[in-house]
Amino acid sequence: MMEVKAVIRPNKLSVLRSALLEMPEFPGMTVSKVEGCSAPSKANKATIKDELTDYSAKVRIEIVCNADVADVLMEKIVSVCQTGQLGDGVVWCTSVPKGYFIAKSTT
Repeated sequence: MMEVKAVIRPNKLSVLRSALLEMPEFPGMTVSKVEGCSAPSKANKATIKDELTDYSAKVRIEIVCNADVADVLMEKIVSVCQTGQLGDGVVWCTSVPKGYFIAKSTT
């Protein structure tokens, strides 16, 4: 199993959700509000005030899925959330050695 995580612009969440729900292998996701900033080398800050107040609202997506679906999900997230501007976000994938669904079996 793999965990796909992404930090995206909040205004991209609804269009991303719609795109992911169209995928038959989409397993669901967790969404959290987060704040973040770019690396100092990626953006020129005019003053120290700019450097200290550059946190912006973002949304973090977490999806646990089968390994064969992870790359497809990552590509979908990038294609939907990309605007070409600094601050679009980041997407990454990590291995999940073991996981269980917390649900009572109906069988």
